[in-house]
Amino acid sequence: MQTSIHLMQISTVFKKQTKNTPSARAGGVFLLRFSCYYLLATYYLLFQMIIVDVESTGVDAKLHSLLSVGALDFDNPTNQFYMECRAFDGAHVEDEALVVAGFNKEQIHDPKKKTDREVVEAFLGWMKTCKEWTLVGQNPSFDRDFLQQTAHRYHLNWPLAQRTIDLHTIAYFLRLKAEKEIPLRNNHSALNLDSILNDVGLPTRTESHNALDDAKLEGEAFSRLLNGRGLLAEYKGFPIPQGIGVS
Repeated sequence: MQTSIHLMQISTVFKKQTKNTPSARAGGVFLLRFSCYYLLATYYLLFQMIIVDVESTGVDAKLHSLLSVGALDFDNPTNQFYMECRAFDGAHVEDEALVVAGFNKEQIHDPKKKTDREVVEAFLGWMKTCKEWTLVGQNPSFDRDFLQQTAHRYHLNWPLAQRTIDLHTIAYFLRLKAEKEIPLRNNHSALNLDSILNDVGLPTRTESHNALDDAKLEGEAFSRLLNGRGLLAEYKGFPIPQGIGVS
């Protein structure tokens, strides 16, 4: 019944979008194409997911190294994971990426830190404490690729699927559904995590990021967007704006 209601809402918004400008019509096509994705994401929220975020020395999972992994079990958000590692030997390092990740070159080469292999092995072990292994986050394919590439580098078994659920897509869809403007940069969506956090009444991040802090913010944002309620006690002091949440 609820699925039928959502499909009717999608159809109504699609018709409204196609009556307007070419960009609005394109938005309507987007709504139609991603309606199934949206319903799938809503369905998954009835079960369990893993919210994950990684920090790295750059954006290429083959050339750059993992630096930290943060995750939480959406069904049991007190079940959390966080570990840091040193960069693997020969990894490419981008100075800008280090600023974002909150590390310096001395820290990423600290021999006292665990290796990237050890961190991924620990993550895969922790993952088994969760009932559902679908990865979720802001652009989660980035995080998945770094974890997967690290596993492959050391010939570790990678049991996770390619399918992920993207916070950006959910937020984009709900903005279109509410007939709100999508921020653009260079003709692409500029709906980044901080924009989404602002939409749902959460604090934006500092210049440097922490993988676990970001995973918690992403999980809280997901819960607010799709359930209309909070996930973590630490964000109770940040009211949920009126109209947030699937109706």
